[in-house]
Amino acid sequence: MRIMFHLGHPAHFHLFKNSIKSLNNNGHSVKILIKKKDILESLLINEGLEYENILPEGRKANKFHIALGLLKQDLGVLKFAKKFKPDLLIGTSVPISHVGKLLNIPSIDVNEDDANAVPLHSKLAYPLIGHILSPSSCNNGKWESKSIKYNGYHELAYLHPKVFQADINICKKYLDTKRDFFVLRFSGLDAHHDRGISGINDEKAMQLIKILKPHGNVFITSERPLSTDLEPYRKKINPLDIHHILAFAKIYIGDSQTMAAESGVLGTPFIRYNDFVGKIGYLKELEEVYKLGFGFRTNEYDEMLNKLNELLLTKNIEGLFIERRKIMLKDKIELSSFLTWLIENYPKSVSDWKCNFELQDNFI
Repeated sequence: MRIMFHLGHPAHFHLFKNSIKSLNNNGHSVKILIKKKDILESLLINEGLEYENILPEGRKANKFHIALGLLKQDLGVLKFAKKFKPDLLIGTSVPISHVGKLLNIPSIDVNEDDANAVPLHSKLAYPLIGHILSPSSCNNGKWESKSIKYNGYHELAYLHPKVFQADINICKKYLDTKRDFFVLRFSGLDAHHDRGISGINDEKAMQLIKILKPHGNVFITSERPLSTDLEPYRKKINPLDIHHILAFAKIYIGDSQTMAAESGVLGTPFIRYNDFVGKIGYLKELEEVYKLGFGFRTNEYDEMLNKLNELLLTKNIEGLFIERRKIMLKDKIELSSFLTWLIENYPKSVSDWKCNFELQDNFI
């Protein structure tokens, strides 16, 4: 089988890496296309995966450059699809839907954000896409009929205990693990769907550090530039090691959606502070059903601080959240194995899955 992936974000590398390796090992022919985005290219290089960068210059976050970047990616995917002749297009980007429709190639958009949380993506991709693969907690709006739903999260494709075991020795390369430590994450919030969304500014970051320092060390990871006061807290680490650090952190606090979810599925308490709170189904589920984290909008800063102080005073917080994680894992599938099965048996796998949702028990 010939499969073409299109990745647009570092999180998508993690999402697909295990399935791509399995497909390669099973004798399938796999092509990876990417655009420049943060550390995406470095992750692929470090993992030894071959790829083609069809937008090496990246794009700026304004309407003109978004449109221009989309056009260039459409043309890039079209060019490689004509040459590679894939049996299936899969990824998280708009171009696979356009090219799939144009060349009559089946396509799957793998997304975990509700349609109304990423309206531009939904409007451009979903009308032409073949299928939308998303968690059962995700609302795909008027495109629900195209949905393939599963009980799980993107993050369990690479952080489920069947595929990931945290290693304290990796943390020791960067941090003093004899003391508790906290991870702060600041996103760029510059994607098209981030318009009007705000998160943790420098002043609030310094207040958080002041609260946390008596309880342990503070480690910052940031997509945006940091002030001179915050810069000393930034740690330079291999991006492939960040999940080991998250797994052993006392608490995660940030305005990143993905890293909050990663912390949650690892059993690390998370506090998410941005204006997406309440708008994305899978994060609401992690917060409200499994109690693995807590979301606060930017007009709820005092409430966020109260929750942080409550967590800092909670006895045996590690044991409490390990038990909550176990409950979540009993309900959720290991996504990479399911994704590999879905691709290898496509299109029959889609009808089999929809007719017998209990097949998911094979992937828990």
